[in-house]
Amino acid sequence: MSDDEDFRQIVDAAFDLARQGETARLLVFVDTGLPVDLVNGSGDSLLMLAAYHGHADTVRALIGKGADVERRNDRDQSPLAGAVFKDYGAVVAVLLGAGADPDAGTPSARQIAAMFDRDLGV
Repeated sequence: MSDDEDFRQIVDAAFDLARQGETARLLVFVDTGLPVDLVNGSGDSLLMLAAYHGHADTVRALIGKGADVERRNDRDQSPLAGAVFKDYGAVVAVLLGAGADPDAGTPSARQIAAMFDRDLGV
């Protein structure tokens, strides 16, 4: 297997760990050099995937490692907007606590909250 194939397997595994909320295992990758703001082919970061799948502890841990709470994907969606859309209150609270902008992205978290009559708490 080539180095490129090895790296691709590591990257794919990291994205899967973010989706599954496997915080400790994901942090091993980050702690050994995988960029915390790594994005997939759609521009989704590890933080975006963890947020969209409702893993508040993983989101908190990635933020603790320096993940950018404002990093939007290729469709201009923010991690906060994804968490609001999926109605993951604990993730929303972590992101807001880390300074995520409720007006960033298209649609913004604030716009999504209004669409679904949800309270952002800000």
